[in-house]
Amino acid sequence: MKRLDGKVAIVTGAGSGIGEATARLMAREGASVVVADLDQAEAERVAAELDAAVHVEVDVSDEESVERMIETAVLSFGRLDVLHNNATDSSLNAVDTDITTLDMSVFDRLVAVNLKGQFLGCKHAIPVMLAGGGGSIVNTASIDGFVGRGVRAAYGASKAGVVLLTKSVASQYGTRGIRCNAVAPGLTLTPGAVNNASEEYVETSLRNYPMPRLCTPHDVAKAVVFLASDDASYVNAATLMVDGGATVYMANARLHGTGEATS
Repeated sequence: MKRLDGKVAIVTGAGSGIGEATARLMAREGASVVVADLDQAEAERVAAELDAAVHVEVDVSDEESVERMIETAVLSFGRLDVLHNNATDSSLNAVDTDITTLDMSVFDRLVAVNLKGQFLGCKHAIPVMLAGGGGSIVNTASIDGFVGRGVRAAYGASKAGVVLLTKSVASQYGTRGIRCNAVAPGLTLTPGAVNNASEEYVETSLRNYPMPRLCTPHDVAKAVVFLASDDASYVNAATLMVDGGATVYMANARLHGTGEATS
């Protein structure tokens, strides 16, 4: 028996990267999947390649759009068991640098997509899940929600909010059969990251991870499917770090063959 047999799942940001990998893995594990993305063409592409799937265009920062997404799941498959709140906006990373010079429209956009979008997903999925006897929500946070990195303060603040949102949903609805957990990836080799990162940046990043490679979208997808499935039936309010240990590791130059330790 597959881990998500008979389940209906929504994955936001499913047109690429972590969302696409998760939608594909959920389908392989037996779920009927609503492939939701701001880019309708990409959502349609992914859904067309899955056995039981529909696509929907969604702007997760817009409440009416999120409501239509939830309705699509119910109209298409009759219920909703799993929501992966994954859509995020990383397009503004290059300008999310110094707090004192940050254009507040950047902050507003990041919070609207990364935090408000997940809040709205929970708000409208929970009643449908309750009607069906329960469900599982998995939010995509980030290691940036746990550590200060000198840049990306707005992004990090939005992702820290996701961690607290996860705990709040779990504490409010766990007794009614809805589990809510999160994953917190580090640098993940999504198509966007690969296309926009130099070879030097990737090599430098690898030195900060105590692993022989960097994370792939499929690595994150496997963690999401675990949390969504009954294998994690007593896991609630947790944030699973999918970061190769980066958040508990300080790279030491001696480990990289320089012969000099760093302070």
